[in-house]
Amino acid sequence: MSPLQVVRSLCTLILAPPLTFIVSALSLIDLKWVRKSEIKAQIFPRYWGRILCRCAGVRVKVEGFAHIDPQRTYIFAGNHCSQYDIFSFQGYFPHDFRWIAKQELFRIPLFGQAMHRVGYIPIDRSRGRQAMKSLDAAAGRIAAGSSVLIFPEGTRSADGMVREFKAGAVLLAIKAGVPIVPLGFNGSYEVLPKGKLLPRSGTITIRIGAPIDTGHYKSADKQTLAFELQKAVQQLLEERYVPDNERYRGVVQG
Repeated sequence: MSPLQVVRSLCTLILAPPLTFIVSALSLIDLKWVRKSEIKAQIFPRYWGRILCRCAGVRVKVEGFAHIDPQRTYIFAGNHCSQYDIFSFQGYFPHDFRWIAKQELFRIPLFGQAMHRVGYIPIDRSRGRQAMKSLDAAAGRIAAGSSVLIFPEGTRSADGMVREFKAGAVLLAIKAGVPIVPLGFNGSYEVLPKGKLLPRSGTITIRIGAPIDTGHYKSADKQTLAFELQKAVQQLLEERYVPDNERYRGVVQG
């Protein structure tokens, strides 16, 4: 990493917390006293994502716009190997959407309030009845018109390789009854791998695949849908992100 890139990376790291605070405050002010529009308030988190990308020298390209209808509700689902999956998607993705976040984040002063007011959806990640109730509530919000992004692997990949998609993650799509759109995040691992603090400059390419209709799936089919979705995401990724055994399995079963 060059000295200039080190400076940019340190500036990005230092900037992130106060920028998040400022964006949260501006979102609340806008929602309470200015435009009072949840949709219009999305401009603030969008700038948040773009600033964090540009400060680090990260360029973002989005391919496959033709696959999605700007007026439809979707669940977007992609591989996850970097915090910059979040920053790039938030800053540059062309479709109106909301985040699904663990409910503990909604308890953070100011930040949690802003998340709630701009329409982000809380979910209980514990086990049992409460978790299922929160999943049903989230599915209801999505069915009512809130597109969201999920990462079916459940956590960031440690080596950039796509991991097995968890069936529980796609259950949300089945319950909501909306199409699920595969996404491939290419280049984000090289920008900021899991466990690293300083981002590198680079290009992130988000590829949009054809929507998968979930109308004919039942809850018992969640494993089948998870496999179909994973295969669709892998087709949007460069080969270096797909383990050899997964490429082989995709050819055999495709």
